[in-house]
Amino acid sequence: MGRKRYFKTPEDMQKAIDAYFEDCKGEILKDDQGNIIYNKYGEPVYINVKPLTVTGLALALGFTSRRALLDYQDRKDFTAVVEKAKLKIENYAEMRLYDKDGWNGARFNLQNNFKNWDADKPAQDDKKGPAINIICDIPREKDQAPGGNTGEGFTIDPEAVDRAIKELEQNG
Repeated sequence: MGRKRYFKTPEDMQKAIDAYFEDCKGEILKDDQGNIIYNKYGEPVYINVKPLTVTGLALALGFTSRRALLDYQDRKDFTAVVEKAKLKIENYAEMRLYDKDGWNGARFNLQNNFKNWDADKPAQDDKKGPAINIICDIPREKDQAPGGNTGEGFTIDPEAVDRAIKELEQNG
């Protein structure tokens, strides 16, 4: 017997997702007379604002793990609903990159939880094979400084380089 499905239709899931995003907005701060309080830029001040996260969404939808939510993305009828919700969360994190207080956490979140945001690591091309380490084992000779003293560096024997290249070409 399969596991119980939390949502029977994508529309049911979308309603729950919308409720999560609405809850994260928080509430507008008002003074004792019920007047809206504005910040120095003329925007309303919000309190009880929650960051948008995939884990927070999974919890709000009643899942016991992020993976359970992401498994819904693999179901044909739920793919668009889950991807759109994740895109909204990714957009939130991306906007936090411009926030002096949240940029570092946002960067970490994007790099670790969203595809194509890992700029610090080289991109992996799925069509390429494993990386190849090339070891340069060409014989080297110690530099001889004037007067017979050994220098600090090494020089490469040009003939040895030619032999190594020919060997590589022959062996493929």
